Amino acid sequence: MKKFYALMLPLIGLMIACEDDAAPVAIDPDPIEHTSGTANFANYVAVGNSLTAGFSDNALFIDGQAASFPNMLATQFALAGGGDFNIPFMADNLGGATLGGTPILGNRLILQFTPDGPAPTPKTGTGTTEISNKLTGSFNNYGIPGAKSYELLAPGYGSVAGVGAGTANPYFARFSSSDGTTVVGDAAAQGATFFTTWIGSNDILLYATNGGAGTDQTGNTDPTSYERIDITDPLVFAGSLDAILQAMTAGGADGVIANLPNVVDIPFFTTIPYAPLSPENPDFAPQIPVLNAQFAGLNQVFQLLGAPERQFVFSETAASPIIIHDEDLANLSTEITTALVNGGLDVPTATITGLLYGQARQANADDLIVLTARPEIAAFNQDAFEMLTGLGVEAATAGQLSVNGVTYPMPDQWVLTPEEQTSIETALTAYNTTIEALATQYDLGFVDMNAKLTELRETGFPQTDGSVVTNVFATGGGFSLDGVHPAPRGYAIVANAFLEVINAKFGSNLPPVEPLNFTGLYID
Repeated sequence: MKKFYALMLPLIGLMIACEDDAAPVAIDPDPIEHTSGTANFANYVAVGNSLTAGFSDNALFIDGQAASFPNMLATQFALAGGGDFNIPFMADNLGGATLGGTPILGNRLILQFTPDGPAPTPKTGTGTTEISNKLTGSFNNYGIPGAKSYELLAPGYGSVAGVGAGTANPYFARFSSSDGTTVVGDAAAQGATFFTTWIGSNDILLYATNGGAGTDQTGNTDPTSYERIDITDPLVFAGSLDAILQAMTAGGADGVIANLPNVVDIPFFTTIPYAPLSPENPDFAPQIPVLNAQFAGLNQVFQLLGAPERQFVFSETAASPIIIHDEDLANLSTEITTALVNGGLDVPTATITGLLYGQARQANADDLIVLTARPEIAAFNQDAFEMLTGLGVEAATAGQLSVNGVTYPMPDQWVLTPEEQTSIETALTAYNTTIEALATQYDLGFVDMNAKLTELRETGFPQTDGSVVTNVFATGGGFSLDGVHPAPRGYAIVANAFLEVINAKFGSNLPPVEPLNFTGLYID
């Protein structure tokens, strides 16, 4: 069966908010003397995850690292006594990396034009960053892509051998001071006079970006039992963040901490519509009457079982929602099978129907379809086909029943259901409450990044040239092609949020960063 989906949000106007890259520069429109107030910017150290490292377009690469918000801050700090800011640069602008010559990290995304339209595609080539080629010296940016809060405190997280074993982080391993050190241990050893911390997004985000396929570990305070895609228990997060701040303030350093944004504010969850199946698609339109006839008997069963909201109906005049698997639905497999058999359907077919659709429904406006689901919608599902043929279904029929979101429910990892969103929001609220409380306890500046990114989504940020930076995927200028991490222009807005708090908290008068000096989308 052909793939016949048509997404309602094509990537057009991709040159909007795109400019040539510019090196970070301090914008100083007024001939005034900039001062640090009560802060000391002489030795600034940044601690966090990919958002601190300058991760962009699904990779870490030189240009992105140079456009990280800490590097922007360091440039402004230099106006008021700030010192050097050393970055553990990757070896190239591809972003991929090898371990012993074997690729282990993928390259950055670029826009590539495909038969289905422009789409983010990994850049070709082999990265020249070899993880075992250890960097030496002193560093100031301890943003570790992929790190969760408690992993910043984990001994061995920077072990090259541990990377191969899956117990260490490749980004940290290439510049850790020793195999047994911790990220926070190395960061604190730099003797910071000022620091920023923005950590915790991965404690929720990895669950979210995997469509809630992980487990909400709230109530389980043993992180050694977690999977990577699980939600971290709020008490584990609180204890980890407290330990991080203890280490970073032990020498008397001042600092600033940011809270975490809501996932609904990033394009990864707001770009793909829940109803992407268009009757204007010439491949899909002829299938609509066939599909409605095919599901007519099952829809009668849903009515009989008192679950009319689970019916599958495809419109001939408007875009239709995809069919999804919802693990929080009551499983009606047995009831569906029994009703169909009682209606005269043969037992094998009735059983397969119950198996496929016992926890299925069409998506609605409350569901969030993840960005990476785009190429999967209406695509042939090989795993489903093999499962069905293994159950004795004829190949032709199995093929017809293996179209993602059309005849086969989209698997859990592609959709965040309302129940999964509730788990995320509950954890986020707990984390952000902790962050604000610890900011007060340690007398740190507090950046409400949650509110800032909500503002980016709702109204955007007007620029001096008349443009507006928004969170619209690919064209808005705020986010990179992975839909999760900011573009350089978005990182400039993040940097300005930090600078605003720094000036207010410590009495400095640092100028803002000019977002227009940074690209809204890399053009390769």
